Parts: sequence; structure tokens; C-alpha cells
Amino acid sequence: MTPKSLTLYELNSVVRQRLKSSLDDAYWIQAELSEVHENYSGHCYVEFVQKDEVGGKMIAKARGSIWASTYKMLKPYFERETGCTFCAGIKVLVEVEVDFHELYGYSLVVRDIDPTYTIGDLAHKRQEILRRLTEEGVIGLNKELSMPRLPLRVAVVSSATAAGYGDFCHQLEHNQYGFRFRTQLFPAIMQGTQVEESIIAALDAIFAQQTRWDVVVIIRGGGATSDLSGFDSYNLATNVAQFPLPIITGIGHERDDTVIDFVAHTRVKTPTAAAELMVAMMAHEALAVNDLSGRIRQAISNRIRREHIKVENYMSRIPLLSKMLLQRQHHQLELLTERIRMANPELLLQRGYSITRHDGRVVKDASELKPGDKLSTQFAYGQTESVIL
Repeated sequence: MTPKSLTLYELNSVVRQRLKSSLDDAYWIQAELSEVHENYSGHCYVEFVQKDEVGGKMIAKARGSIWASTYKMLKPYFERETGCTFCAGIKVLVEVEVDFHELYGYSLVVRDIDPTYTIGDLAHKRQEILRRLTEEGVIGLNKELSMPRLPLRVAVVSSATAAGYGDFCHQLEHNQYGFRFRTQLFPAIMQGTQVEESIIAALDAIFAQQTRWDVVVIIRGGGATSDLSGFDSYNLATNVAQFPLPIITGIGHERDDTVIDFVAHTRVKTPTAAAELMVAMMAHEALAVNDLSGRIRQAISNRIRREHIKVENYMSRIPLLSKMLLQRQHHQLELLTERIRMANPELLLQRGYSITRHDGRVVKDASELKPGDKLSTQFAYGQTESVIL
């Protein structure tokens, strides 16, 4: 006797009916997106997975569908709220209805999504990356570098077509002080799944010629905030944290900091703000130089004034010195004149003295004379002749 049997379609129909009658209309589930595909009709097909928390082994999997009418509202809402692209690799909390189709089998139809769950998960991942960098002792390395006082040579990591890059260059080139910066673009993809790999490659290129640059600027600017997930990467963060030049980030997202914002030397909100920061640093140094120059000029002026006063004092004292010197010389001349006058023989004769000469020479010793010598004696008034007997 042939046993009673069902066709496959009939069995699947039974399964479908039983599932529909025994299950609630919808369930909120937590899962990770392992695949996300949009088709030409606007529908989105995903694969939900769950992994073991300890070993990471996959323990559950299910296909999911988001019909076009739902997806066109759900995706922008999710990305606006989370700042994350709706893509593979993120964890989501979604409201689904269980569906079983005779041909396509078991699947989940997504009706709604709670972005706060994903925000929490992303924050958790971000904190885990920061914790790991802290444990490895690298999280603050770039912040510890000294920012050059004159950051004139700037290596820029950005997309060549990004509006933020144009704003950055315009701000530097047209600064009010006329400072001349030298910049070079190291192109990188700043959104999507290639952000990490692309920026690391740009940093490697800068590292190969690091002596040519004073500072590195990573700027994005513009674009959807949903593309920021690429900047919350451990590999990118550890490259930024350990880079030998100070890195300034201007990712263009004011609401939250990305992981590389935490590890970079300085974080600003926009590319324009990054340019303004460097102009401000240059202006600060220029002000310091001007202040020092002014103090040097003042010091020189004060020194010249003091020396001028000294010279005037010396000049005012020269006439007095000359007079005193002439007086001393005149006094010495008078003394010398008096001594000469006192030594005049005529003065001695007038005092009663006389001078005796023999053969024209003054006689000083009588024993030198002999009888018969003729002498001539001079008095103050007149003279006499005598002979030695």
C-alpha cells in the first residue's frame, strides 16, 4: 500500500501556514549584517548572522529583505542618526516579520530599525579600539609631539575632488597675513570601505619623505556623515597615533569624534578650521617676532640715549679739565721761572757776594793760586784787578 504523501510545494505551504498561525506578526531581533545588496528595483537583500561572543563562531544565519518602499525611508534615517553607512559588518536592531515562501524558503522581512542600538554598538567598538591603543601605550604618542612653530610645509591627505580640500587650500592661499604655505596632496579615498587602506597608503607615502614636511592634515569635509565608519578603525588609528609628524584632523563632522580624532595631535571640526589653525599659529609667531623686534629696537634706542648722555657729560667736562690743566702748567712754569731767577748770579752779587776769576775762570779753591797770578773780582757794581803776592 502506497503511503500518503505530499508534494514539496504542499509541505512548504503547510510550513508557511503553521508558521504564520503560530508566530507573532513581528519580532525585534539583534543581528550583524554580513551581506548587503541593493538591486535595480530598489529592494535591499541582506544576510543576518549571529556569532558566538567567545569564539566568534557563526551560530545562526538568515536571509532578509527590505522592500523598496521601506528601504528608501529606512536607509537615510538610519545613516543620518548613526553617522554610519548601512553596510556589512555593523550590528543592527531590526523589527522583522517571519516569512516562509514555498519557492524561496525562510526569510525575514525588515519593517523597522532602531539606530540607537547600532550607535551603542559603534560606541562600544570605538571604546574597545581606544582601550586597546591605551593598553599598547600608543594612544597619546602623536599628541606628545611638538607642533612646529612655523608649520609652512603641509602634507594633505584628502580626496582631490573633495570640496573640503578646495576650501582648505583657498583658506591657506588667501590668508590675511600673506603667509606662504607649501602644500602637497596625497590622494586618498575618504568614504566607503576603502578609507582605512587608502589613508594608510597615503601616510606611508608621507613617511617615506617625512623630512620634507612639518605637519600632516587629514581632511574630509562635506559628504554624508554615514561615511565616517571608516575612520573608526584600529589599523588606521594605530598608524595615526604612531606617526612621527603631528597630525591635524578635520573630518568635517561636528557631532562626534572618530577614533582617529582621539589619537591625532589636534582635532578641528572642518578643513577650513584646519587651515585657520595653521594661519593662527603663524600669526602667533609673527606677533612674537614683532614684539621681540620692538623690544630690541627699544633696547637699542635706550642704549644709544644713555651713551649719548655720557658723551654729552664728557664733552661738558672737557673745558673744565682743560682750564685745570693749564692752571697746573702755569703754576709749574712760575715755579721754574722763580728758580731760574733765584739762580741768577747778579742777584747773588746784589746780596753782597762777589765773583773772583783767574784767566776767565771762576776761582773756587784758593790753593789753586800761586804768587804772581792776576785775579779779576766782580762786584754788584764794578770790578777790581789784583795780584797774588
